[in-house]
Amino acid sequence: MPKDGGIGASSKRREDVRFLTGAGNYTDDINMHGQAYVHFLRSDIAHGTITNIDTSAAAGMPGVVRIFTGSDFEGVGGMPCGWQVTDKHGQPMQEPAHPILAQGKVRHVGEPIAAVVADTLEQARDAAEAIVLDIDELPAVVDMKDALQDGATKVHDDLNDNLCYDWGFVEENKDAVNKAFEDAAHVTSLELVNNRLVANPMEPRVAVGDYARGTDESTLYTTSQNPHVIRLLMGAFVLGIPEHKLRVVAPDVGGGFGTKIFHYQEEAFCTFAAKACNRPVKWTSSRSEAFISDAHGRDHVTKIELALDADNNFTAIRTETHANMGAYLSTFAPSVPTWLHGTLMAGNYKTPLIYVNVKAVFTNTVPVDAYRGAGRPEATFQLERVVDKAARELGVDPIALRRQNFITEFPYATPVAVEYDTGDYHGTMDKLEEMGDFEGFAARRAESEKNGKLRGLGVNCYIEACGIAPSNLVGQLGARAGLYESATVRVNATGGLVVMTGSHSHGQGHETSFAQVVAEMIGIDENMVEIVHGDTANTPMGMGTYGSRSIAVGGSAMVRATEKIINKAKKIASHLLEASEADIELKDGAFSVAGTDKSVAWGDVTLAAYVPHNYPLEDIEPGLEETAFYDPSNFTYPSGAYACEVEVDPDTGKVTIERFAAADDFGNIVNPMIVTGQVHGGLAQGIGQALLENCAYDENGQLLSASFMDYAMPRADDLPMFDVDHSSQTPCTHNPLGVKGCGEAGAIGSPPAVVNAVVDALQSAGKDVTHIDMPLSPDRVWAAMNG
Repeated sequence: MPKDGGIGASSKRREDVRFLTGAGNYTDDINMHGQAYVHFLRSDIAHGTITNIDTSAAAGMPGVVRIFTGSDFEGVGGMPCGWQVTDKHGQPMQEPAHPILAQGKVRHVGEPIAAVVADTLEQARDAAEAIVLDIDELPAVVDMKDALQDGATKVHDDLNDNLCYDWGFVEENKDAVNKAFEDAAHVTSLELVNNRLVANPMEPRVAVGDYARGTDESTLYTTSQNPHVIRLLMGAFVLGIPEHKLRVVAPDVGGGFGTKIFHYQEEAFCTFAAKACNRPVKWTSSRSEAFISDAHGRDHVTKIELALDADNNFTAIRTETHANMGAYLSTFAPSVPTWLHGTLMAGNYKTPLIYVNVKAVFTNTVPVDAYRGAGRPEATFQLERVVDKAARELGVDPIALRRQNFITEFPYATPVAVEYDTGDYHGTMDKLEEMGDFEGFAARRAESEKNGKLRGLGVNCYIEACGIAPSNLVGQLGARAGLYESATVRVNATGGLVVMTGSHSHGQGHETSFAQVVAEMIGIDENMVEIVHGDTANTPMGMGTYGSRSIAVGGSAMVRATEKIINKAKKIASHLLEASEADIELKDGAFSVAGTDKSVAWGDVTLAAYVPHNYPLEDIEPGLEETAFYDPSNFTYPSGAYACEVEVDPDTGKVTIERFAAADDFGNIVNPMIVTGQVHGGLAQGIGQALLENCAYDENGQLLSASFMDYAMPRADDLPMFDVDHSSQTPCTHNPLGVKGCGEAGAIGSPPAVVNAVVDALQSAGKDVTHIDMPLSPDRVWAAMNG
């Protein structure tokens, strides 16, 4: 059968039919016979000692099945951290215990203290209100630098202080970097904040625990980006359930953006409680709970310095960052400001010397972990802001300064321990200048001035390391699990395929793009390929979806498994065609003998695999099913150049984005429409961070932006029509598809472009403004304009 679509085609997303018609199956849609509901009593103070929990009155209320407190989990493992970082002195990070329910103390607003399981959610809520809770409030530590002062209140009494680790990278470069700054012709310095964010996926987190007493098997249905990792962490390290007795199912998931990577207390609780109560237990987060229980993102305070020689060549970069961990270490939290951030500080530039220092700090706030881009946006923001500032100080064109310092020869080993295999940074900048119509900017600025507005143009470049791997490398860097991916390809007798993958889809379009890859390899209609994911009971062990790794790592595992299928099918075809296996070719869904007109259709070969009349069973086993694991040899390195034009109202400080152009290099493209959609989503979130979103705490650890009344999410009318291009392609050299990640690029490249544009607008009007911290809200911009 001839193929329909395949690699490079903008095939419509097949999964959208069920989503748009209301036929999706999300975790909250799962309701089981005899199901009970849990409501968590959460701390409303940031730091305190629990002196009394009296549940006696609540336990006797209608419908209450059981009330759990921290004492029920003594001897049960706490929430594990999946990455250990070693500090610049070779010492392991401080790693506090993270209980399922608070034990002895509470350490952030929203920490669960007790859990009421009842017949209905309303009954559970009513009973929770009847629990008598006494907490002696303690001083809260919120500011990271205050947390490191001598005598500061400790978040964890059993730790030495509030410093999780003091990481230096590359430590042996430090003296040479300092010398380069002493010898520099020019030094640009900038202090900035990468503001804390709440991911706010459309679907809040949900967990449903079930237990089968007859077989002693537990099942967790959850909103997760990586069900196999949840099974590994929860089974082995928290509840002590053997993996063959624990099933984790992540059905349709309504967005994650990183915040659904991690193993959460509510998942472990529902699994534990289902067995303890001998009935299914369900929890659905409210949006208010999400603000105080989902892991937050970003929250870095950084000083960055750039040294240049007399010819404006970059000679050294030096940074010092304070990174907020919150009250506990979330699953991947230690890796975000270190290995996912420090290794990207070279950016697109051939800077010979770089030193990165990161102090990770515990505070009485919600834990912080990966959010779309995870370390890469933080690195790009500080680098691209300091480069822009240096250009203005030197009186040179910001694009020209970037071009002068671009890396041009590949592969390129950076001084921060990664090797870029391919790239064309001049090419993406050329494309950006064409898309952005920079020659027409002066006229557009003049028009804005006629209307009483200030117009600015900001550019930036980015590079990211994604497709996170290889296992041996990340293992040396502290990862406590391998980061391979897997796929099983099962061919049915009539020629259709079922591809079971360890990757998980929660908005990326895997069911479409993965099918395109397999269909292209065989030459069949992509509708003959079914993609199965999200259930540990019927998919091979995989590490999940995050870090823009799905097509580069998960897709490569599918390629390897499909290659095995094709090789075996060729053996069968060679017998059917009475030809040498070496002469068998597969094209457009048919096997043929090279140089002849003899051929046999794909479906005939697959039928023969299951009805083996025409080949010797001693040489070829019946059936057609193969599994492959893929562990890449390197990251992939997508890159790009972005341009933003803004108008600023000088009377109010309001910023309006008028134009935005994004030129990206994602290597080979499987589905251009899906890639464009991924970039659009990332741009919206990056612009949201730049202009609107901010997670703010007061000095007592109270979250001031704890709902959509106070946390400003971007709306459609906050965004322009995006001009997106990904025609500049330098294929990745070390995966079989030549692909690079695309899902996080928009969120990485957009914040500095927006801030650079606003600074340009203000400086063009004669304002002495070199930087404004995100979000660039009207009051901040107005204050900067008016000194």
